Amino acid sequence: MSKQLTIGLFGFGCVGQGLYDVLTNSVQFKADFKKICIKHPEKKRTLPGDLFTANKWELLNDEEIDTIVELIDDSNEAYEIIVTALRRKKNVVTANKKVLAEHLEELLLLQKENNVSLIYEAAVCGGIPIIRTLEEYYDNESLQSVSGIFNGSSNFILSKIFRENLSYDDALKQAQELGFAETDPTLDVEGFDPKFKLTILALHAFGVVLNPEQVFNSGINHISDTEKKLYKDTGIAIKLNPVLKKVNDTELTAFVLPQLIDPSHKLYEVNNEYNAVIVEGVFSNEQLFIGKGAGGHPTGSAVLSDISALSYDYKYSYKKYSSSTQLRHNNQIEIPLYFSGDTESLADIFEEKQITETETGGIVLAKKTIDWLIVLKDRLSKNKLFVAQIHEDASSGIKKWKKQFENAVITAS
Repeated sequence: MSKQLTIGLFGFGCVGQGLYDVLTNSVQFKADFKKICIKHPEKKRTLPGDLFTANKWELLNDEEIDTIVELIDDSNEAYEIIVTALRRKKNVVTANKKVLAEHLEELLLLQKENNVSLIYEAAVCGGIPIIRTLEEYYDNESLQSVSGIFNGSSNFILSKIFRENLSYDDALKQAQELGFAETDPTLDVEGFDPKFKLTILALHAFGVVLNPEQVFNSGINHISDTEKKLYKDTGIAIKLNPVLKKVNDTELTAFVLPQLIDPSHKLYEVNNEYNAVIVEGVFSNEQLFIGKGAGGHPTGSAVLSDISALSYDYKYSYKKYSSSTQLRHNNQIEIPLYFSGDTESLADIFEEKQITETETGGIVLAKKTIDWLIVLKDRLSKNKLFVAQIHEDASSGIKKWKKQFENAVITAS
C-alpha cells in the first residue's frame, strides 16, 4: 500500500511546471507539495504565492517534508541540495544527470549510510523507463551493449537537417524556440548530456562507475553540407549515438559519437525529439525502447513515476554493482571513423593521401582508437572537424560514395 508523501520541490521551470501539470491531472496518485523553492520570486506564477520561497532551508530544514524533488539548472547548487537532503534522511528525486554522473560513488554511499533512496529515472531519456527496466528486467541477465539516441534536442536538430534540408543554425534555432534546446546548447549538441546519461546507465546495465572525464564525447555542432550531400546521394543519415559495449568478459568500452547509419538501422526512423535505447542481451538479443526525450511533460511524467515509486518505498537494488565481477573501462578499442572538414584543417591531422576532396569539403575514413580521439580532441574541435563512427551496415555505402570522387579526380587528370 502506498503512503502519502510530503514534497519539497526545487525549481518551477519547464520540467517543474510539467511535473505539476502531470500530477494535478493524475487520477490515481496524489502527493502534497508543501513548498516550492525558486530562483526568481519576482516572477508571476500560476499558483498561490505562499507556496513559493527563495530560501532553500525552508525545505531542507522542514521535518515534515520527507521527499525532495530537485529540478534546477545549476548543477553545483543541485549537488548541495541532493547531498544535504540525503544526509537529513530525506528521499530525493532528481533529473540532474550531470550531478549524478560526476558524483555516483558518493551518492551511492550516502543512500546506504542514511537508509534513504535517490531515484532518477527522469535524468535519462525522458519518457523511457530505461533505468528501472535495467534494474528489474535485466537485473540477472548479462548484457552485451546499450546504445541509442539519448538526447532529444540533438535528434530534433538532425531530423530537421536531413528531413527538411535546414541548415544547422536554423534547426538549432527551431529547437530553442520549442524549448527542446537551451540558449547555450553546448551540453546537448557537443555530446556532454548523452555522456552523463551513458555514465548513469553503465552503473545499472553493467555495474560499473565510469569517470565521465575518461569517456570521449563529440557532437553534431560541426556537421556540414558534406553530410547533407552524403544523405542525398546515399540515404546514409546521422544519429548522435552513445555506446556502452562489452569488449570481453573483463572489459567495457564507452563513448559518444555521431554515427553514420543506413535505412536498415533500428534508429533510422527515430526522429524529432524522440529518444531510443537499444539493449542487447546475451539471451534476449536486441530490444528497442522508444519515447519522447525532450519537453516538460514527458520528463515531468518520469519524475512523477519516481515520486510514485517512493510512495511504495522503492529503492534501486544495484545488483550488478554489488556483484564481485567488475568490468574495466578500456579506451584502446579501435573503431571505423569518418572525418569531414575543409582540406587544410584535415591536413593538420591526416596525411594528404588520406584526404578525399568532395564537392563540399574533404573527408577521411580511418580506424582509430578512442584514446587517439581523446588525445586529439582539442585539435579536432579547433579545426571544426566533424567526427562520426561508421556503422558496419553503412560501411560499403560510404566507401562507394568516397570512391566516386576519387574516380572523378583520376578521370579529370
